[in-house]
Amino acid sequence: MNRAENPASGGLNAVAIADVAVIGGSFAGISAALMLARGRRSVTLFDSGVTRNRFSAHSHGLFGHDGTPPDALRLAGRAQVLAYPTVALHEARVTAAVADGDSFRLTDDAGHTHVARRLLLATGQTDILPPLPGLAECWGITAVHCPYCHGYELADRPTGVLMLHPAALHQVQMLAHWTADRALFLHGQPLEDDMRRHLTAEGVAIHDAPVAALLHEAGQLRALVLEGGQQVAREAVYLGARTVFASDLALSLGCAVTEGPFGNHVVADEWGVTSVPGVFAAGDLARPMPSAPQAVADGAKAGVACHRSLMTFA
Repeated sequence: MNRAENPASGGLNAVAIADVAVIGGSFAGISAALMLARGRRSVTLFDSGVTRNRFSAHSHGLFGHDGTPPDALRLAGRAQVLAYPTVALHEARVTAAVADGDSFRLTDDAGHTHVARRLLLATGQTDILPPLPGLAECWGITAVHCPYCHGYELADRPTGVLMLHPAALHQVQMLAHWTADRALFLHGQPLEDDMRRHLTAEGVAIHDAPVAALLHEAGQLRALVLEGGQQVAREAVYLGARTVFASDLALSLGCAVTEGPFGNHVVADEWGVTSVPGVFAAGDLARPMPSAPQAVADGAKAGVACHRSLMTFA
């Protein structure tokens, strides 16, 4: 590694310059760091330990690891990456990042300064749940967002879809492949007459009143309580929570963002290249829909692209 001046220390040659700072130590970030390490680049990997999938007991749909707890996957992957001598781990949250000539200067939540020639952001998203009593306790267990992630385990149960977004109409129809007992909770949202007739003909029960609470036992959903007190027995409920960036680094760096179905995400091409030179993005941060397998693939591709950006070609 090269060395750089650290003004806070009052001297020169105090801060090592890594080739790449990978910010985010979950599926996308670890995959990116692995490709960079195998490319023999120096990598500073930041992992705050707070992941979006921490509420789920198992990760599904990932080849070779179906049913493995997501944190076990993350820690195993991190151990494999750290076996490469050019990777340094900092269990810290990066609070600031600024361009500084041909590199980037970072500050972590302990006040330490780090410098890297490239940044690879894999900081992910945070789900913002509506303030319904019982929902947080069921989240990731019987209150979920994706039938491909959770539907097999929740199949053939009385299932509800909470309409927080128009995509709920697609989801309640799609769930016919997982369960015959479906109910749509409009939560006070309007529904066109044609769609109401179509869903009713499909056997979907429709409830117009807003949901007031979820009744559960240790996260196992038993019923949705409507305003007015009616209880509708359900054992699973799907909802599309609003999302926000888990870190504001992409915004502070000036990365272009665009609005997706549930919140903003960073604009990046298929190789993770953002609108800011030297900054790459991967995983949920840079895609409209969350997916563990896609995060792994995104991270690997962004790692390769970042590595190539450091190479000199004739």
